[in-house]
This record gives sequence, structure tokens and C-alpha cells, in this order.
Amino acid sequence: MSNNLAIKLRSGTQQAHTDAENVGFMKCFVQGVVDRECFIKFLSNLYFVYSELETAIEKNKQHPVISGMYFPELNRQVSLEKDMLFYHGNLWPHLIRPSTATQNYIVRIHEISTHEPALLLGHAYTRYMGDLSGGQMLQKVAQSALKLSGYEGTSFYNFEQIPDKQEFKNRYRQALDTLPVDDTTADKIVAEANHAFYLNMEIIKELESILIQALGRATYNDLV
Repeated sequence: MSNNLAIKLRSGTQQAHTDAENVGFMKCFVQGVVDRECFIKFLSNLYFVYSELETAIEKNKQHPVISGMYFPELNRQVSLEKDMLFYHGNLWPHLIRPSTATQNYIVRIHEISTHEPALLLGHAYTRYMGDLSGGQMLQKVAQSALKLSGYEGTSFYNFEQIPDKQEFKNRYRQALDTLPVDDTTADKIVAEANHAFYLNMEIIKELESILIQALGRATYNDLV
């Protein structure tokens, strides 16, 4: 029996998706303008987000909604650790800290992990589906703009355990549709996915000041 959750999530987050693409940092990124320091900060913030999210999913993997969407092959924490090692060297754990917006995001994940684990799906969907889709293009942009070879410094975007991304995304959507969720829970998950987009956008917006400093205000304005 289908709960149509995949369609609800896709149509219910369309506006948030568009808004996220229109944030200045992303508009520059898509056009091939990537500041190294900015990109490193972006990845280090994501390291904290994914560490929290993946810990929460692991903790709740027996939950009826989470168990149906438990795909450890999606996990990004280890890949992000590789990237942190590449950019910062062995002392990386002492050199990075979550930004204010990242801390807010972590608090939210922790909150729902404790009180309403089903909503973690809103965050997993928003992040991982984005990484498997647009993220693949962003990787190529970063590799080219920052002159990185192979996956050095962009391991985050490399899903070693998912060779066929389209096939996996189809499987993921099918799994969404077979979850034991009623309409009320489905609506809450969609609302949480929108909230996840918003929290991600806040992280990206914080980076704009660094980018403006690196590019100069005039150049930045031309790009966005």
C-alpha cells in the first residue's frame, strides 16, 4: 500500500528547493565561482550536521519509520572526515567548529531524535537526495574551480557504495512509499523537510560575507 510520501515530499518542498538554489553562495557556486576558504567552511559545517544526523539515525534505527529508510551506504561523516584531513591535516578536529546556524541545526536534529524520531526522515531526505542529485554537479564545479584532483577534498560528494545513483534514488522513493505513516505523520515529515531546507539555507547565508570579502562586493553582485 502506498502512502504517496515520495510525491508529497517532492511537491511539498519544491518552493524551498527553489529558494535554496537562489541563495547567493549557491548561485556563485553553480556558475563556477568557488572560494577555497568558503568551501572548506561549508564542508566543515556539514561535517557537524551529518555527524549529528547519522548518530540520530543509528540510535533510532529500530523505529518503524526509520528502519524502513535505514541506508548506511548514504552516510557522509567518514567522507567529510577525509575532506577535513585533506584541508586541515591531522589536527583537523581541533581546527573546526560549528557556526551559529550549524549549532541551531544540530539542536533541531537532537530535539526530534529524542522526541519524534520519524521526523528525522525530513532531514535525511532533504540532504541525501540533494547530495545524490545536484551535489554531483557541484562536485565537478569544485574540482575544476579549486583545481582538485580525483576526489581529494570533495570526498563528501563521492558515494562509493552507490554506483548507480538513479537506481538508488528510485529504490529510496519506493521505500518512502511503503513506510507505515498516516497522513498526519506524512504532513509533519514534509514540514520538517521544509524546515531542513531553511536550516541549510541559514548555514549557506552565513558564508556569503566571506565570499563577498573574497570576490569584492561588485563582482558578487554581478553573479547573483
